[in-house]
Amino acid sequence: MEKECEKNLKRIITGFRQCRNAFTAIGDETRQLILLALLESDLSGIRVGEIAQKTHLTRPSVSHHLQILKEAGIVAMRRAGTKNYYYLSDDETRWKEIAGLVDAVYASVRHISSRPQEGGIT
Repeated sequence: MEKECEKNLKRIITGFRQCRNAFTAIGDETRQLILLALLESDLSGIRVGEIAQKTHLTRPSVSHHLQILKEAGIVAMRRAGTKNYYYLSDDETRWKEIAGLVDAVYASVRHISSRPQEGGIT
């Protein structure tokens, strides 16, 4: 059982390292607004102007934040001619890695919580 805990801890450490930029990117309130706008859109994606309208942000601000989200692996983009469409994708972004990391941390927390307390209140 101890081997399994060590293995899970190493997986969590690696996950934190790999997802650090993603967590930083989604921690910003403005980027959270953009993510909500993307979640409300259809799967084909939406353009910067549409996101700006939905979030009441300026186009330059949306572009800046989308670049951060894209570099962090949170948002994907596709080009159609001269137009860029931004969207969320489970296979083109880090969302699976983030979910796996959160699951691993939660499993560890559950494991720790299920251990008998030593020297605590009985």
